[in-house]
Amino acid sequence: MKLVECVPNFSEGRDAEKIKAITDAIEAAPGIKLLDVDPGASTNRTVVTFIGPPEAVAEAAFQGIAKAAEIIDMRGHKGAHSRMGATDVCPFVPVTGVTMDDCVRLAGELGRRVADELGIPVYLYEAAARRPERRNLATIRAGEYEGLPDKLKDPAWAPDFGASVFNPKSGATIVGAREFLIAYNINLNTRDRRLAHEIALSLRESGRAKRDKDGNLVKDVRGGTVKVPGKFKEVKAVGWYVEDYGLAQISVNFTNYKVTPVHVVFDEAVRLAAKLGLRVTGSELVGLIPKEALLMAGRHYLEKQGKSPGVPEAELVRTAVRSLGLGDVVPFEPEKKIIEDQVREPGPALAAMSLRGFVDELSMDSPAPGGGSVAALCGALAAGLAAMVANLTVGKTGYEAVHGDMVSVAVRAQTLKDALLAAVDEDTEAFNKVMEAFRLPKTTPEQAEEKDRAVEAANREATLVPLRVLEMAVEAIGLARTAAAKGNRNSVSDAGVAGLAAQAAGEGAHYNVLINLAGIKDAAFAGRVRRQAARLRRTLDKEAKAVRAILARALAGPAAG
Repeated sequence: MKLVECVPNFSEGRDAEKIKAITDAIEAAPGIKLLDVDPGASTNRTVVTFIGPPEAVAEAAFQGIAKAAEIIDMRGHKGAHSRMGATDVCPFVPVTGVTMDDCVRLAGELGRRVADELGIPVYLYEAAARRPERRNLATIRAGEYEGLPDKLKDPAWAPDFGASVFNPKSGATIVGAREFLIAYNINLNTRDRRLAHEIALSLRESGRAKRDKDGNLVKDVRGGTVKVPGKFKEVKAVGWYVEDYGLAQISVNFTNYKVTPVHVVFDEAVRLAAKLGLRVTGSELVGLIPKEALLMAGRHYLEKQGKSPGVPEAELVRTAVRSLGLGDVVPFEPEKKIIEDQVREPGPALAAMSLRGFVDELSMDSPAPGGGSVAALCGALAAGLAAMVANLTVGKTGYEAVHGDMVSVAVRAQTLKDALLAAVDEDTEAFNKVMEAFRLPKTTPEQAEEKDRAVEAANREATLVPLRVLEMAVEAIGLARTAAAKGNRNSVSDAGVAGLAAQAAGEGAHYNVLINLAGIKDAAFAGRVRRQAARLRRTLDKEAKAVRAILARALAGPAAG
């Protein structure tokens, strides 16, 4: 799943009809999920948060900007918040399956389109900035809307997209790419805000003011206050008292959780609190969090316990929630707090079935699900067994030397397991698309031509799905081989079954590749796929032979006397 978050800020926070017109335009883009609409009357500004696939998010952002340009007139705008245009700022945020570079690309494409189609000057900021001095949003926004006419006359402030011409109605728009911001509070068993703030000063990147031995502020040669940096980069923090909870909190903003993870700051807050005679009782998430941030925490706390982090995602999330005490002051509901879950589609029809339900469906007189889905399921079972053997080895006496290998097997096997389970449905969906393509009409030459294209495209996908399963089966059997060779001796038979299941998955997937290639007219494509599948099949057979040899040695009985 590829997800991007977008958080445009519009210069209208009082007129509910105008705000709804903008959000309606955003929601009209297919695949978009509107997460939050936060209007402010005093700021006369609305912050909108939505999420979806990259291209859908870019389209929704443009439609929102276009609607704002249509209904907001900056010539009469007043508000407490600084601003440059009807759409003041529009950042893209990578969530899952996308990189910051992807978001930089989206920002550039959106900026060019806004300038070309709407006649609005566009500046790029943060990661999308094309000049170092434009990374900082406040620097670009200096002078605000009122100062924009003069700013555009300065060659140094020519927009990144569009002409240096003042648009009196819409002003200018700032488009960028930044990391996800996590708003997070750490709870203390005290009402004293000062103690919470003392910890915050040590945690945050900006640190605290330096003082001399008499407690006086230390100044630099220019008269500015000298700062002692805090412990963690990309972290902002303050201490405050929350009357509703009756406790003090360390309020933390993570501007890049990949640089400083949530669990790292939490653990350090626990240590610093203890030095002050305090206890951290738990924590609170404000808004949403990327799943990876919780998965990182789950792996961290399992490893601290000497356990394998190669467990299902749901278990990693449970571990993170309990370890961070995320339900301390309010209930924590992962399905509402994890951003990816906000756009999660209904579960796969086949993979979500009971075992009996799946086998019953398989046994009916319809061609799907069929051998391709079963091959993928065999692969998922193989990966699951490999993970099990690895997890039964981690932490066991006598296996210290292979700890790293087994953790790697378990973690990778979990990822493979999930991908192969998804392929159970993908194979059936691909087959159904082939059937749909064959049912297309062909009464006219145009219809016949369109049908041929649809059938060819459907057959390609029906070939590529089992090819991916074959690739994953080869990887799964390699994990089974490692588990058999280095894993817990008491589970060697399980590793052997993992190898057999992976071999069945790979051979079954190969059969499906070959039968689907028969319907492909593109000889070059068919040749490439056939050669790739043959190479993978040879590797599969080699690995299967190696697993059988390991099992033969491990399970050999005592020699006859």
